[in-house]
Amino acid sequence: MHRRTALAAIASSALFLRSTAEQVEAQPAAAAAGTPFSDSTVRDLARELARADFRPPTSTLPRGLTDLSYDDYRTLRFNPQAALWRGDNSDFNVQLFHRGFLYAQKVDLHEVVDSRARPIPYDPAAFTLGDRPAPGADFGHAGFRIHHPLNTQGVFDELAVFLGASYFRAVGRGQVYGLSARGLAIKTADPAGEEFPLFRAFWLERPHAGANSVVVHALLDSPSASAAFRFTIRPGDNTVFDVQAVVYPRVALVAAGIAPLTSMYFFAPNDRVGADDYRNSVHDSDGLMIATSRGEQIWRPLHNPRDLQISQFREVNPRGFGLMQRKRDYTSYNDLEAVYERRPSLWVEPIADWGPGQVQLIEIPTDSEVHDNIVAFWRPDQPMRPGQEYNFVYRLHWMPVFPGNPALAQFTETRVGGAGRAGRLFVLDVAGGRAGEVPPDASPALDLTHSAGEVRNVVVQRNPQNGGWRVHFELVPGAARLVELRAVLKLGDQPLTETWLYRWTA
Repeated sequence: MHRRTALAAIASSALFLRSTAEQVEAQPAAAAAGTPFSDSTVRDLARELARADFRPPTSTLPRGLTDLSYDDYRTLRFNPQAALWRGDNSDFNVQLFHRGFLYAQKVDLHEVVDSRARPIPYDPAAFTLGDRPAPGADFGHAGFRIHHPLNTQGVFDELAVFLGASYFRAVGRGQVYGLSARGLAIKTADPAGEEFPLFRAFWLERPHAGANSVVVHALLDSPSASAAFRFTIRPGDNTVFDVQAVVYPRVALVAAGIAPLTSMYFFAPNDRVGADDYRNSVHDSDGLMIATSRGEQIWRPLHNPRDLQISQFREVNPRGFGLMQRKRDYTSYNDLEAVYERRPSLWVEPIADWGPGQVQLIEIPTDSEVHDNIVAFWRPDQPMRPGQEYNFVYRLHWMPVFPGNPALAQFTETRVGGAGRAGRLFVLDVAGGRAGEVPPDASPALDLTHSAGEVRNVVVQRNPQNGGWRVHFELVPGAARLVELRAVLKLGDQPLTETWLYRWTA
């Protein structure tokens, strides 16, 4: 697929891609017949798009669809009988989202059949609109969701959803929606404001009968970059997305986040300051996990800080990183409605080498569980230059929790409380791995470092409740407003556990 074919696809799908100031109009005959489509089509579109100035997609809404509340928007229901691929003897079907509420921008959707792409037209009759006037035929959609018999044969459950900017979510068997992934993060936590790239068009490949995966192509756009994505979605106990991403910067990208994850952390036993709540914990994720190229496994419990916190974990060619929801039992939360114990963890597995960079964790203060305040992504050391092409291939694993190195015990609990007038008591529980194999006459030693203040009263003892170990120590920060802590339990010279990292802030 070359430039001429790419421009033909632009015209036939009526995308808002402009190499001049005049919008290209769709040709009805071309739309009916479809246009050639291959794995290079969206890359060609993204490359062409990056050579022109950014033009945002249509976001004007007619009366009746502006100023909707969340509950109002939920009444704009799609009729499941009109789902794409329904009745095709397929294990997948697609339902569409109406524009309105926060989702004003028009997203162009296409179906790909036999290597030809055809626009998916907007049909007001497919939605419950109430007494609102029906928009015109070129109104478009806000996004879509994919359904699949994930939990019960013959019952189509919601598997994945693409809605809003470049956000998407998915679940594995028995899970409910929690954290989100994004296509690309730009200038996250920048004092000048974050830039939110958006998926402005999708191409959905019709799966063959009996197929156990579905392929979605996406075109991303923003003032700073365009990009092409190919998602191969394989549902199961752990739902896996194979992701091929190609980024084309318009400007030098020095603050880009690759494979960004977005989640919510309100409070837990390590951080209950200001939480007057009957529940034990409220979060979609409780920690950041990193597998380094050196074989180290890092566990960093999350925190709801008083001030914005940015943490950087330098690495070359990481084996993986992700936001985990390690606590999987109801009693950790006691919330019958939110069922936080069923929220997925999300593990990013880079394919091939990503080079030098850093896993970056951003923790934003929040006073409510309705706000996503946690972001994690990979940031390359070298800026991405305009006019160049940058490829990233990775897998996203939506799963209960990533098991990690089976030889290493994990820090399953981090609790923090008062220790006198000037100190904080840390209580850490360790389980799994080889923690239960320590001989009765032996005891692991705690390798504990701290960047400021004083640590005292360190105790390591067996924990008969989990077959592992309990560690507790007191931190006296003194005048320090921030203390970085690092702990590893060792048996002799060998690590018995993963590496526990924690940032305490006043």
